[in-house]
Amino acid sequence: MQDQKDAENLSTADRSGAESLVQTFVDSGVNVCFANPGTSEMHFVAALDSNPDMRCVLGLFEGVVTGAADGYGRMADAPAATLTHLGPGLGNGLANLHNAKKARTPVVNVIGDHATFHRKYDAPLTSDVEGIAKPVSGWVKVSQSADDVASDGAEAVRAALAPPGQVASLILPADTAWNRTAAQAAPLPRIQPKPFQSEQVDSVAQVLQSDEPCVLLMNGVVTESRLAQANRVAQATGARIISDTFVTRTQRGAGRSEALRLPYFGEQAAEVLAGCRHLILVSTQPPITFFAYPDKPNWLTPDGCALHTLVERDEDIDGALAALVDAVGASAVQPVTVALDVPGAPEGDLTPQSIGQSLAHHFPENAVVVDEGGTCGGGCAQFTRTCAPHDWLMLTGGSIGYGLPTATGAAVACPDRRVICLQADGGGMYTVQSLWTQVREGLDITTIIFANRKYAILQIEFGRVGAHNPGPKAMSMLDLTNPELNWVSLAQGMGMTAWRATTASEFNRALATSLATPGPSLIEAYI
Repeated sequence: MQDQKDAENLSTADRSGAESLVQTFVDSGVNVCFANPGTSEMHFVAALDSNPDMRCVLGLFEGVVTGAADGYGRMADAPAATLTHLGPGLGNGLANLHNAKKARTPVVNVIGDHATFHRKYDAPLTSDVEGIAKPVSGWVKVSQSADDVASDGAEAVRAALAPPGQVASLILPADTAWNRTAAQAAPLPRIQPKPFQSEQVDSVAQVLQSDEPCVLLMNGVVTESRLAQANRVAQATGARIISDTFVTRTQRGAGRSEALRLPYFGEQAAEVLAGCRHLILVSTQPPITFFAYPDKPNWLTPDGCALHTLVERDEDIDGALAALVDAVGASAVQPVTVALDVPGAPEGDLTPQSIGQSLAHHFPENAVVVDEGGTCGGGCAQFTRTCAPHDWLMLTGGSIGYGLPTATGAAVACPDRRVICLQADGGGMYTVQSLWTQVREGLDITTIIFANRKYAILQIEFGRVGAHNPGPKAMSMLDLTNPELNWVSLAQGMGMTAWRATTASEFNRALATSLATPGPSLIEAYI
């Protein structure tokens, strides 16, 4: 028995700082790492290789890695790790970390850095890694020695899971990864949401019972349970339920209550909110326009409308909604839910509407939809609202190139569910490398490319910002022809089955085949 203990102690003492970190992650429930490593991360790669409980997923670009971690975290309710190379590698992944920050997704970044004794030489890849990480991170730390790495890792996981979720970035100098250590770290207790404020619930209940027009505005993870509670309140008081334009994750479909989505354009959003006297914030902030425009309002709360906060993002959202149901006397109210209504397959021209109708007709049970459809995705949202229950993930931070990698991470998190990626062609080119990872991992993803061959939203916005009528030079900046993208060739070049559809019937056939076939495939919808 003593010999066994001595052997275990020797094994523990004879491991690298990186090995201690990977084991800490696994013990803390982080068992997937999306990686794009470099030289300074090779000992962490070796540690991944030596731990059978850690799954490693290679991305060919750091934006794929960070976007996949966002999709994984949204669906798993737990963080994945990312591995990136020094400041420039992290910089390549910042756009999708920005989206994850806005989504309040739990993510644990491991960022390699030069060995502590090498930094003074200002090597070509030397940079301010902390400075690069801070704008997208809620927690940043630099490990100082191999003995600190395990405990730093446990802190990073706890920080990522702090309500409502955040990006935690741990910077790992190469020598802290390769030096040997006997240090270990147990998982840290998860930080619980703050208690909701009873006086705020009572105040909101009084407002709801005032007979003045009220709106419950929701964001975050809009679960089936939260929608049902809000619906009970709405039935009892006459309030309307609206979600923000871009929501982290919504559970929608037949048998579930629903919220009206606030329109993207400020003028339309203002029309939806017109007449509201009390705007009640549920895990969100007052609505504003996505951008400022000359001579247009950017603050969308109507004049004379009072703002009330029911619950903050880091508070007990479920408890606050349940208490509000009790406070307005709606406990016995049965929530109104969406009825199942599956349309027939469309015929004729291929349009965003017919694509949505086809998707609804073929829609699989328990799907996960990742929406970066841009100006063409509205038909899919419209038709699928009455389909089988599913999850819908949106572009919370507005940084394009989100769809393909987020679908990749969602599929890793939910291997028993079909993931459907609605992807605008312009945004897709930012992180097209995701297709390679999807093939490599054999992920069940159906990607629909809306191939309108232009940055359509920018063509709309060009006029909205008050710029002059665009001439040939300006229009060329918003156009994706000359040369025209060929998504079938791009997908096939990375080993993926792909089809081009130019009619509704061609799209129907391709979609049915894709959904019935394990693994990833792509449909270029030529519209």
